[in-house]
Amino acid sequence: MATHRRHAEPPTAVRPEPRADAPADAHAAALAHALLAAERGYPVIPLTRGKLPAIRSPHRGHPEVPPCRGGCGRIGHGVHDASTDPLAVRRLFAAAPWATGYGIACGRPPHHLIGIDLDTKNGADGLTALRFLAEAHGVAIPPTVVVRTPSGGRHLWFTGPPSPPVPNSVGRLAPGIDVRGAGGYLVGPGSLTARGRYVLAPDTPLRPAPAPRALLALLTAPAPSAHRRSAPGAPAQPAAALVRFVRTSPDGQRNARLFWAACRAYESGLGRELAARLTEAACHTGLPEAEARATIASAARREWDRQDRQKRQDRPNLQD
Repeated sequence: MATHRRHAEPPTAVRPEPRADAPADAHAAALAHALLAAERGYPVIPLTRGKLPAIRSPHRGHPEVPPCRGGCGRIGHGVHDASTDPLAVRRLFAAAPWATGYGIACGRPPHHLIGIDLDTKNGADGLTALRFLAEAHGVAIPPTVVVRTPSGGRHLWFTGPPSPPVPNSVGRLAPGIDVRGAGGYLVGPGSLTARGRYVLAPDTPLRPAPAPRALLALLTAPAPSAHRRSAPGAPAQPAAALVRFVRTSPDGQRNARLFWAACRAYESGLGRELAARLTEAACHTGLPEAEARATIASAARREWDRQDRQKRQDRPNLQD
């Protein structure tokens, strides 16, 4: 069984008004998939086509302080409603006939599910980023449940220990990698969204693998401070690891790895210093030198364009 979506419980106050126009077959299919997941021990909730919890908060307009997590006994508390009880699941879906998908709560017993969302949008390459992290930190990623997203990304499922809890994060490990842990949820396979359907990858294992200890260490490590992230002497990816990542590129990944590593180098302020070493590493894999230089130049232009956009955004509007 498998799934995912990238967020801890979204704020219910900004959710659009429910619409009862979901095709009956899409709703029935989502319920059937959700019941199967619940039978396998995954707590589930109904989702809209926008991948948000489908039932609005009973406290909208009257927010609770501290926020209610379902103690009031009513439904509409997002991921906190998630259940493995088939009667409870049917009740949730009956209250949301517009639901066309379902979410699986992460960090909950018995599986304590952890989701690794590998994104491919907006220039990100989550799969390459994960390969880099695995090589740089000596993490062996075992075969596990993989869910394909409509945008071409992948969700990797792992089981974890009850503690420490794995926090949710967006891009903290690397660009293109989001993590769903305690308080978050994954969009379940079989869910129909506005962009398409989430499906299990071919030949995916039946059960998620336990998260390797080295991976758990990365997922639970404190986030670097803003000063450390921006300091020229403390790049997000060590220079030697980037060079090694390019130098060990297998056939079919040479250009993609070089571009990704060069982007990280320029983001860290080390692009000019590492250009020659990255070129040499790429040539070692058999990539022609002219092609390697062109790829690194593309990474440099990407970073310059990003900095230029940032400067325009930060520039004060003189008409105000």
